[in-house]
Amino acid sequence: MILTMVVTIGVLYAVGVWLLLQRSLSRIVIGLAVLGHGANLLLLAAGGRAGDPPLAGADPATTADPLPQALALTAIVITFGVSAFLLALAY
Repeated sequence: MILTMVVTIGVLYAVGVWLLLQRSLSRIVIGLAVLGHGANLLLLAAGGRAGDPPLAGADPATTADPLPQALALTAIVITFGVSAFLLALAY
């Protein structure tokens, strides 16, 4: 499972960079979106295995770390904003 995730992240980054290097503006926007998806998967893979919900009073050794999920959500919002800005520039 982890090897599949690593290969998927590598492919997304490679395709995103390849699309960013093209001359067409639509391919640049799509490449940036693909890079954003790769970054989200990288953040979620860095979070490790799933654990128990991080509730107050729970055992810290078995709870999941909520920080990678929060960073992935922030990355989604930033990627959406940058994509909307680039589409406005393209228009």
